[in-house]
Amino acid sequence: MALTPRKVAAVGVALADCGRADGPTPYALHAQAARRAVADSGLDRSVIDGLASAGLGTLAPVEVAEYLGLRPRWLDSTSVGGATWEVMAAHAADAIAAGRARAVLLVYGSTARADLKAGRRTAELSFGTRGPLQFEAPYGHTLIAKYAMAARRHMHTYGTTLEQLASVAVQTRAHAARNPDALFRDPITVDDVLGSAPVADPFTKLHCCPRTDGGCAVLLVAEELVPDTAKAPVWVLGSGEYASHSAMSEWPDFTVSPAAVSGRLAFARAGVRPADIDIAEIYDAFTYMTLVTLEDLGFCAKGEGGAFIGTGRIGPGGALPVNTDGGGLSACHPGMRGLFLLVEAVRQLRGEAGGHQVRKPSGALPELAVASGTGGWFCSSGTVVLGRG
Repeated sequence: MALTPRKVAAVGVALADCGRADGPTPYALHAQAARRAVADSGLDRSVIDGLASAGLGTLAPVEVAEYLGLRPRWLDSTSVGGATWEVMAAHAADAIAAGRARAVLLVYGSTARADLKAGRRTAELSFGTRGPLQFEAPYGHTLIAKYAMAARRHMHTYGTTLEQLASVAVQTRAHAARNPDALFRDPITVDDVLGSAPVADPFTKLHCCPRTDGGCAVLLVAEELVPDTAKAPVWVLGSGEYASHSAMSEWPDFTVSPAAVSGRLAFARAGVRPADIDIAEIYDAFTYMTLVTLEDLGFCAKGEGGAFIGTGRIGPGGALPVNTDGGGLSACHPGMRGLFLLVEAVRQLRGEAGGHQVRKPSGALPELAVASGTGGWFCSSGTVVLGRG
């Protein structure tokens, strides 16, 4: 007889030092985030029997586990760019539900900014010239150029304007202004965004995320451990993942992101609709990512993202607060930022976001949140629906 799947909850979340961290190594940031997340949960570290990690070392989860003093019996090192953590959260939740693990730690740390400053890495990610990318590399097609080209296509097809894209950065900065942990907090205007230094048409500097240091961790556990935790649980209600393309020539439509599939799956599995969601945490390395992901998750029709965002809908006090910590555009962006989306969503649902806490018009805490990560150049997507009830 089949066993009833166990429910899965996020019970511990934490940030490591973020923004400018010239001292710690990436391993130290992993450890710092892990210790804080376990402490946040109120559980003993001995309950952890699963680990998910990517982006560090030759054998990412093995090396990180050894550094943390863990001996996990369940591992995941899925690496699909910024969507990695939503995808790994889905894998971890499935494993816990099936009884293959009971407590999985997702942990990340990066010193991208410090490494660039010290000359240990270059500003442009290097993916080599083998495989599909060998056909694009000779033309100097950088990561940001891929996003910029997609944004231009959306503008051409649907009439999306530079001012609408700039409004994403303005409203995201307004969230950051309320968050003392955000790297950039000074208010900006649409004119500031449009007038900042050009980077890759149509993007100027303020359309783009900064490069920062930082880390974070999330502890997911089976329902039987929840009574022993220190905080109210936030339940994993549904998830979805999808891979679209690698080469730009294989992307069927530059105006449709893979969130169109991962979001539909996540909402269906959670049994909720986009209209039910109180807050959205969306991967935002560039302003266009926020706009097109909102469309593809179903918050508005295709092509209506610019009008939907408006001048305040996704900002503080808006109908759908998005990237409530300040997002990758203003809070922090150490690299694969997807895990930060989950940390912020959990904090908001718990009512622990301090000065940037979101509340419903009634004053009640948000009930439902969606976190949607994007990897590569809209190559992959992972979407997770979280809830308090």
